[in-house]
Amino acid sequence: MTSSSFPTPGAGGPDRRTAVASAAAVAAGSLLLGGGGVDRAQARPMPPDDVTVRLPAPTGPHHIGATTLCLVDHSRHDPWDHAIPVREVVITVLYPARTVRGYPLAPQMTRTAAAAFRDIDARIHHLPRSGVDWAATLSHAHTGAPAQPVRRPVLLYSPGGGDPRTLGTGLAEELAGHGHVVVTVDHPGDASVVEFPNTTAYREKPFRTTVFRDDPRKDPRRARIMIDTRIADLRFVLGQLTELAAGRNPDAVGRTLPEHLGRALDLRRVGCYGHSAGGTAVAEAMYEDHRIGAAVNLEGYLDHPPDRPGQEGELYPVARYGVDRPLLLLGTDGFIGDQEAKKDLERSWSAVIAHPLGHTRRRQIDHAAHWVFTDYAVIAPQLQAAGLMRADARRALVGTIGSAVSVPMVRHQVRSFFAWSFHHW
Repeated sequence: MTSSSFPTPGAGGPDRRTAVASAAAVAAGSLLLGGGGVDRAQARPMPPDDVTVRLPAPTGPHHIGATTLCLVDHSRHDPWDHAIPVREVVITVLYPARTVRGYPLAPQMTRTAAAAFRDIDARIHHLPRSGVDWAATLSHAHTGAPAQPVRRPVLLYSPGGGDPRTLGTGLAEELAGHGHVVVTVDHPGDASVVEFPNTTAYREKPFRTTVFRDDPRKDPRRARIMIDTRIADLRFVLGQLTELAAGRNPDAVGRTLPEHLGRALDLRRVGCYGHSAGGTAVAEAMYEDHRIGAAVNLEGYLDHPPDRPGQEGELYPVARYGVDRPLLLLGTDGFIGDQEAKKDLERSWSAVIAHPLGHTRRRQIDHAAHWVFTDYAVIAPQLQAAGLMRADARRALVGTIGSAVSVPMVRHQVRSFFAWSFHHW
């Protein structure tokens, strides 16, 4: 595979045109998301109580269905709460739908999740604690819609450390709209908030919030637990998808599945993508599990944090030995962290690229920062345009790149990589 084996986005491709059109629709509805980003927006800020951020529409030909499942692994204890004797994982499955008529659009976040997001994520990322109705944002996926009974490639998504799976909604919908079944995975105890369908004898609340109060890489032991748990979660979810494809219902409370959902899964074509800690986890999961045929690491380290400052951390096996399947390392020029952190990322990425028999490639998004790979790419500019976020906070979160540029660029890189991978491998 050469550097041009899968396409790079051009100035006039269809994805870009669609994204710009979607941006215009957003501008007409509430906030400007123009072709050069919102920095030049002259839109009048809306009253704070009325602000609802909007997600860009997917560009694919398929309508999208969605369903949420709670999966229980009885072979593991929860690593973050020793009172929980099992490992619970919550997923959302997005898929090409046969019809969406009569099926409502799913919110990006439920009321419970939105309240926790406001209290936890807003504090971390300098988002407004008031003035935004986080629960009002709708996705483009229809809850419970019947799936097309056609076998589709399956992609698993692991979000960044401390982030909920819902912050990857835009990219997941884009991939589903182009013919993939996308499974977004929440890692309870790690994600800022995970909502469950019930309470249990060992969990008295229908939700869990994160145990993290700081960057997990500052605590090497906790960082190892985080990545090891995510890898185990991904492998467990893949096993539960096998149950689903066989016609069984793995949901812990037996909720009705969308029609034909199991028939939509082609588990001979499985990929993973993840952001930050999720990127670390999916790359190492592919190394360990040959059921995974391709992976995209969105700016995640491939080494353990060092035990002491100034030392080099141990490389993960995927970086030490390389991998014999396609791996994309997609980063930004504005990666967060001090010089040591940047050095760790560069060293670990260079190590995996150096393997002569590997199939790893690296790409970069310029004028961007670490969370440009999430829904913050569109959320932050909208908040800035509404006067609810300072320019320096937006810059630290997603960079200065405009949403109408960054969104189609990230979508294209990820989508074209998986298309190439499933076609050639």
